[in-house]
Amino acid sequence: MARSLLLVSALTAALTVAGCSSTNEPPVASATPFPSAAETPEATTPDSTVRSLEGTIVRFTGGGSSVDVTIANDNVTTRDFVSMLPLTLELEEFSGREKVSYLPRKLDADGAPGSDPKDGDLIYFVPWGNLGFYYDANGIGYSDDTINLGTYTATEAQLRRLENQDVTVEIVE
Repeated sequence: MARSLLLVSALTAALTVAGCSSTNEPPVASATPFPSAAETPEATTPDSTVRSLEGTIVRFTGGGSSVDVTIANDNVTTRDFVSMLPLTLELEEFSGREKVSYLPRKLDADGAPGSDPKDGDLIYFVPWGNLGFYYDANGIGYSDDTINLGTYTATEAQLRRLENQDVTVEIVE
């Protein structure tokens, strides 16, 4: 009886060791629910459905007036601004040079290039977290804190009609 028990124990041990041996064969029933990046080439390439924001039209409407801004620069700040749309803002006069509006929150400006603003530029001023429609940029030079979002064609009178009231901001193209 002891001999039979010893033989069964030895046989069990031999089968256990054989089952644990290492081979170069892949596991038989190993189904992975998600392919790895190596198995999916498109997982390592940029998403081709993401389009540039350059040329996108953002419309500011209020007081019987509307001003269209053509997005000129596709950067982190512009993308953050567009991600907030649609929204409602209020514009006010600032320093006889621009109409400004404060956003609900500051935009991400990390790595966005500064600019030398011109008349007809919509800018984001990083320290104050505001938008600015420049209509008299004479004498204002380059600043890392002034990020150009786009350009517009409007008269000062059109901009004035947007002042001190709710202005809707939305993408139209």
